[in-house]
Amino acid sequence: MPILDDKVMQEVKKALEKMQKPVTLELFSQSFECGYCKETHQLLEELSAANPLLSMKLHQFESDADAVKQFGIDKIPAIAVIGEKDYGIRFYGIPAGYEFSSLLSAILLVSTGIYKLTTETKAFLDNLKKPVHLQIFVTPTCPYCPPAVMLAHQMAFYSEKVKADMVEISEFPHLAQKYSVQGVPRTTINEKWFVEGAAPEAMLIAKIKESL
Repeated sequence: MPILDDKVMQEVKKALEKMQKPVTLELFSQSFECGYCKETHQLLEELSAANPLLSMKLHQFESDADAVKQFGIDKIPAIAVIGEKDYGIRFYGIPAGYEFSSLLSAILLVSTGIYKLTTETKAFLDNLKKPVHLQIFVTPTCPYCPPAVMLAHQMAFYSEKVKADMVEISEFPHLAQKYSVQGVPRTTINEKWFVEGAAPEAMLIAKIKESL
């Protein structure tokens, strides 16, 4: 039984008509001890059929050590959204519910190169001296989470010094405990700094500055 029914698939095809350059969804999965690997694989197979510029490549987490190292994958299911290069855009956990829109947004971002960052944000990112790792903790039922994910992914796309991960927190309860996640969205900056809620762009930049 398909995950994307005919109506949704038509909407997806229409959204992805804007694609300009090829995008590969590098999926890391395994056949055991992974609650949503099977569903994530099926979702990406169906999605990759929506546009000839979109493809999926499957990696076995337990055996494809080279790819795991290349893309810096540390948990599964994991998706790296790759275009002309690796922009550091990641999804950990199935991008279902509201987060499906975040995945479509990331595909279009990488394919078209179109982003919406302010002049102030770009100037700050242009002058970054240290790496920034953003983890955005979400759940599929959170309507406020996609804007936080999309903002972080745009920053990663723009700057080679930024990496941004969507993390579906219910699939990784040990991370909820590690980072004291009590509500979503919650953005972690370089492990130790946090922003609660769907923070505006200026607020996130201010917190990144504080963390550095």
